[in-house]
Amino acid sequence: MTTSAHHPADAARTAGTVTDRLVAANRRYAHGFQDPGMDARPVLRVAVVACMDARLDLHDALGLELGDCHTIRNAGGVVTDDVIRSLTISQRALGTRSVILIHHTGCGLESLTEDFRHELEDEVGQRPPWAVEAFRDVDQDVRQSMQRVRTSPFLLHKGDVRGFVFDVKQGLLREIDPAV
Repeated sequence: MTTSAHHPADAARTAGTVTDRLVAANRRYAHGFQDPGMDARPVLRVAVVACMDARLDLHDALGLELGDCHTIRNAGGVVTDDVIRSLTISQRALGTRSVILIHHTGCGLESLTEDFRHELEDEVGQRPPWAVEAFRDVDQDVRQSMQRVRTSPFLLHKGDVRGFVFDVKQGLLREIDPAV
C-alpha cells in the first residue's frame, strides 16, 4: 500500500478519512488473501520491542518475514509494565527465547519531560496513571530497558537480550553495550 508520504498528490484526490482509505486497502488485500497456515508462535522465537515511530520499518530493516517474530511497539520502545506483560506471554505461551530492543535517533521522547503528564492533568482534570518515560540519552535508555527485561521475575529467557539504536538517517542498527 502506498501512503501519502510517498505520493502527496494521491492523498488530496482520495475522498474520505484516512481510516476509510485504510479499510478500502484492507478490502483489496483481503480479496487476494490466502491463509498462510501458520500459528502465532514466531518461527525465529524472537520478540522485538521497538518505538512506534513511523520511520521504522522493522520487517525490512531486520530482514524479517511474516511469522518470524513478535513485534511490540510503543512510544520510545521503552520496556514498561505492559511490555513485560507482552514479553511474558510471548515467552511463556508462545515460545520466544530472544529479545531485541530497538530505540532510534531523533526520538520524540527526547524532547518531552514528565511535565507532559502535569500539562495533561491541567487540561483534562485527571493525571494519567502512566509515566511518559521521557529520556535525554538514548543509549542509557536502551540500557535501562535491557535491565528491566533482565531483572523481570516473570520472564523465563533472559540470556539473549540485546539492545540497539536505529539511525533513522542511515538505516543502520548500532548495538548498545549493557555494561557501560
